[in-house]
Amino acid sequence: MTAEKDKTVAARLAMLGAAFIAVLWGFQAMLLHHAPSIFTNPQEDMGYGWYVPLFSIYVAWSERKKIWNALSAPGWGGLLILVPSVAVGFLGVRGLQVRMEIFAFVFVLLALVWTFFGRSAAKALLFPLLFLLFCIPLATFLDVVTVHLRIFASSTAYAVLKGFGADVIRQGTMIGAADGSFSIDIAEPCSGLRSIFALMALTAGYAYFNQPTWLRRGLLFACSVPIAILGNVFRILSICLVANYASTEFATGFYHDYSGYVIFIVAILLMIGTGEAVSRIFRNAKNSEEKGEAREERPLSFARACTLPVLALAFLVPAMLYQAATPKTIVAEAPDVQLEEIEGFTSKRVDISEAELTILPGDTRIDKRLYTAPNGDWFQVSLVIGGTSKSSIHRPELCLPAQGYLMTEPRTINVSGRDWRLLTVETHGAKIGFGYTFYNQEGYSTASHTSRIFKDIWDRSILNRIDRWVMVTVNSSRADDDSLRDFIGNLKGAFAK
Repeated sequence: MTAEKDKTVAARLAMLGAAFIAVLWGFQAMLLHHAPSIFTNPQEDMGYGWYVPLFSIYVAWSERKKIWNALSAPGWGGLLILVPSVAVGFLGVRGLQVRMEIFAFVFVLLALVWTFFGRSAAKALLFPLLFLLFCIPLATFLDVVTVHLRIFASSTAYAVLKGFGADVIRQGTMIGAADGSFSIDIAEPCSGLRSIFALMALTAGYAYFNQPTWLRRGLLFACSVPIAILGNVFRILSICLVANYASTEFATGFYHDYSGYVIFIVAILLMIGTGEAVSRIFRNAKNSEEKGEAREERPLSFARACTLPVLALAFLVPAMLYQAATPKTIVAEAPDVQLEEIEGFTSKRVDISEAELTILPGDTRIDKRLYTAPNGDWFQVSLVIGGTSKSSIHRPELCLPAQGYLMTEPRTINVSGRDWRLLTVETHGAKIGFGYTFYNQEGYSTASHTSRIFKDIWDRSILNRIDRWVMVTVNSSRADDDSLRDFIGNLKGAFAK
C-alpha cells in the first residue's frame, strides 16, 4: 500500500468512525429501549436475539484480514442505498416500528461501508451485517403463520395419536382425551415459530463456516425450516403421548418445560447431518472457491478519495441528530363513542372476557353488546378503542383459527361510505357472518389492517401524534352480505359524529 493510499484509507476510516457514532446516536432509542424490550417480550419469545450481534461481531473479527484486503475506492452505489435506508429508519424510530428500525440500521451500516470503501468491502461484510436481521421480531408480524403452525402441529399429533389407537378429540389447536382425562392447547409459544427463527440463525452461521459456496450455504439454510417444524411437531406429539399414557400433570409440567431442550439438540444434530449430506452431494462437483481477484486500482488523490465520504457525512450527521431529537408525542383524544340501543332489536351488554382484560393494555376501552332481531337473528358487536400502545388493536384473523374457526370467502363491502372486511366463519358445520372495520379520531377509515398500520406510522413519525384507533367487529348468525349490510347500517353510535 502506497503512502498516499495509506493516508486516504486512514482518513476514510476516521470519517467512517464518525459516521458510525452518528448512527449509534440516531438509533439510540432502538439500541437502548426498543430492541431490548422486544428481546424480553414473552409474545416475541426472542431470547436468542441477544446473541445475534455478538455472532456478527465474531464473524467480522475472524475475517478482518479478508475485509481489510477488500478495501477499495469509494462507491456511489452505497450513497444510493444510504438515503432511502435513513428515510426508513426515520419512519421506524419516530413511528415506534422496531422492525423498520432494525432493517434500516443494518442497511445504513452496509451503505456506509460501500460508500466509504467500495462494493468489495461491502461484499466482505455482507454476511455479518445481514445476520443482524435475525434481530427483527417476526413472531407477532407472522402471527397468521403462527396460527397455521399450531394447527399443523395439532392435526399431525392428532392423526398419529389416532393411529396409535388413542381415543382423542381435536378442536382448533386443542387436543384432548375423549373422556376428558387430559386436554392440551397448543398455544402461541408452542407453535414452533421461535424454534424456526432460532434454528435458522444457528444454521446460517453454521453453513457460512461449514460450506464453501453460497449455493451450498443456501441449500443447508433452507433445510433449517422443515427441520425445526418437524422437531416441534415431534415435541407436541410426545407431550400428548405422555399425557395420554402416563400423567397429564407430568406431561404439561416438567416434561413440557424441558422437552424443548432435547428436541432442539436433536434438531442441531439433524442440521449437522444435513450439512454432511450436502457436502457429500457436492463432493464430486467442482467447488468454486471465492478468491479475491487481485486487480490494480487507479491511484486516487486524497481529494477524490474523500469527496464521497464527506458528502455521506454531510447528509448522515444532521439526519441522525434530527432523528434522535424526537419531541414528546401528542396523544390524540379518543372518540366519544359507545354502542347504543337499535330500534327494532332487543339488546344486552356482553361481559368483557378475562383474557381481554389481561392481554390488552390498560388504557384500552371495550364495549360489547348482543342485538337480537324479532325473527331470532342475532348480531354481537364489539367496540375496541385503542390506547397509546399499538397492541390494543389486532386483526381478528389471528385468534379465530386457533379457536377452531375456519375463515372463508374474504371480501370487502361498502356501507354508508365506509369499507368493511367480511368473512364467512365456519365452526362445527355451521356458518356465521363476521365483519370488521377501523377508523381513528380524525375520521380516517379503512378495512385494511396494513393501511391502518402505515397510516399510524405516518402520523407518529411525521405528525408526531399517536392516533386513537377504533375497531368495530360484528358477528352475525347469518353469513349473507345483505343481512350484515342492513344491520351495519344501523350502527350509528359505534362511529364518531
